[in-house]
Amino acid sequence: MVSPLAPVDFPDLPAIKGVRLSTTAAGVRYSGRTDVMLAVLDPGSVVAGTFTRSATRSASVLDAQAKIAGDGTEGAAILVNSGNANAFTGAAGVASVNAISAAVSQKLGLPATRVFTSSTGVIGEPLPHDRIITVLDELTVGLSSAALHDAARAIMTTDTFPKGSSATFEIAGESVTISGIAKGSGMVAPDMATMLVYIFTDAKITRPALQSILSQQTDRSFNCITVDSDTSTSDMVLLGATGQADMPVIEDATSDSARAFSDALGKVMLDLAHQVVRDGEGATKFVEVSVSGAKSDADARKVAMAIANSPLVKTAIAGEDPNWGRIVMAVGKSGAEADRDRLSIRFGPHLVAFQGQVAPSYAEQVGAEYMRQQELVIGVDLRLGIGAATVWTCDLTHRYIDINTDYRS
Repeated sequence: MVSPLAPVDFPDLPAIKGVRLSTTAAGVRYSGRTDVMLAVLDPGSVVAGTFTRSATRSASVLDAQAKIAGDGTEGAAILVNSGNANAFTGAAGVASVNAISAAVSQKLGLPATRVFTSSTGVIGEPLPHDRIITVLDELTVGLSSAALHDAARAIMTTDTFPKGSSATFEIAGESVTISGIAKGSGMVAPDMATMLVYIFTDAKITRPALQSILSQQTDRSFNCITVDSDTSTSDMVLLGATGQADMPVIEDATSDSARAFSDALGKVMLDLAHQVVRDGEGATKFVEVSVSGAKSDADARKVAMAIANSPLVKTAIAGEDPNWGRIVMAVGKSGAEADRDRLSIRFGPHLVAFQGQVAPSYAEQVGAEYMRQQELVIGVDLRLGIGAATVWTCDLTHRYIDINTDYRS
């Protein structure tokens, strides 16, 4: 069943010069299901990445982290499988990553240090990497610049729809394009979430500048979403730039050209992040939590995440119950500085609580009517300073339980 919050259609993602992709069914976990994606970047490409900070990171994440800072002009490859996370698999997991990297390296004529692998799915089961290696010939033959939609489907696990976004803009009068795909539905929280994200651009940019911009935009997008407060072992965002746009190279991450690129990239990443929340397991509501007036941005973030991650808040939203007392509770437990008699709470445009009590103008039926909407905004003003933060979440329904109790069956 497709999430009721899903976009109407998958977007028409422009092909990126210097990027080719292909997909196939390798039977990693399920038969007859497309579950492997290969992306190949032309020589001259640079790659940046951000990764989960979980203490139990998968072999693929650790391998990609070790490789990401390397320079290379030979091009790069990204191979992704769904159905098996290759996490908590010990030496066997490392051997699987090395075997896949070596096979892709030989097949494409790339150094193994330029091959990045990702795995998503069930934790703790050995990855049948031979099944992936067996289909490399098929993947190589099928490489095409027009396969982003297929790639978005191949990386799905409990996702109910494929996720994609793009932007086309100008730098120094020349056209530049960004296209990205993502997967993620449950086990989603900051420090990367249970996500795999692959973004490609034809921008001409140095690897240090690309990494700086990606890290900044990750903190503003993927690290500002939560479905269930759980951080995965396998998450990564990889951004490849082929340098084939006819534009001056971006070397300084603070230049005007870099800011134009960063703004466009940020829009793509935030769109993908929002789509992950909209596909939250069992979600029926998309919720923005906006906190202002905190002592610091860090305090505002603590409050916003406390609200967004509260099972009591999320179940009230699922039940369309305007129970603002649960928001008061979440503010109080957040660890941020707060004054009960100063803060205010809003549901969208409606002032609900003010200076330690229910607002005189508020009526319960107004809140109940607002809660029936699919897209909601919860606003909190602590009235203590200028710190602010915005995060995005979804409600918590019984469907979340159904999905996760059946996940391995």
